[in-house]
Amino acid sequence: LRCSCSAGGGLVQAGGSLRLSCAASGRIFSYYSMGWFRQAPGKEREFVAAVSLGGGDVYYADSVKGRFTIARDKAENTARTVYLQMNNLKPEDTAVYYCASSGVSPYVWFASYATDYWGEGTLVTVSS
Repeated sequence: LRCSCSAGGGLVQAGGSLRLSCAASGRIFSYYSMGWFRQAPGKEREFVAAVSLGGGDVYYADSVKGRFTIARDKAENTARTVYLQMNNLKPEDTAVYYCASSGVSPYVWFASYATDYWGEGTLVTVSS
């Protein structure tokens, strides 16, 4: 069972927008929560946002609240797909973004970093 991160990264000017998407494979119950982490050069990987199966429970890191929106397909056959709409990007958002999944709720995932599966990263570069 793997998360495979699809296209969406790239170079954008500050204030611009990007949309990341990630489609996981395998059995859906393994992906109760899906979300995104990021790792900037020289820094540790950090939680960005997560959403539960069905989309009813979401959690965002303070640094992205009000600018990023996470969403997940609700149909059973596409509920393995998660999106991250990133608006009003800032240079400090520059990082490799990783799609991931967890068996815990979004808030517990934020608090514990209990990640089950990682996808490959995609680079987001925000120029000033």
